Formats: sequence, C-alpha cells, structure tokens
Amino acid sequence: MTIDIITPDRKVFSGEATAVTFPGSEGQFQVLNDHAPLVSTLDKGPVIVQTASGEQTFQVDGGVVEVLQNKVLVLAEAIVA
Repeated sequence: MTIDIITPDRKVFSGEATAVTFPGSEGQFQVLNDHAPLVSTLDKGPVIVQTASGEQTFQVDGGVVEVLQNKVLVLAEAIVA
C-alpha cells in the first residue's frame, strides 16, 4: 500500500508500506494491505511506518487519516521533533 504523510507546510513521507500503526483518538490501531475504507482522527503520538527495508517513526501532533483502496493519507497538524 502507499502512504503519504502531509503537514500544512510540506510532504513529510511518501512511499510503500507493509503496515502502519496510528495513535487514534480512541486508541492505537494498525492498517495492513487491503484494509477496509476508514477515516479516523489522530491524537498526539507516533505514526510507525513499516516498509520492506525497515521502520520509520513520525511523532504527529494530531490530525486525520484516510484509508481507501490501499492508499493511506495522513493529514498531520504538525510533526514534532
């Protein structure tokens, strides 16, 4: 599946992922390939992107995630260092 992580001022990440873990407003959840369509709000916390070559973690300051047809779009309020 493809994932894009975007903030209001830049694109933070774009690429292929095997799994993504999110800090949802109602608790942590994970999205895998062929996941059902989904829209959810995000709390502050780590977005963990697992790729074929390893794992990358992005600390988001809230936002929204949309999953549709193996495309994951994360609209983050900000990425915290």
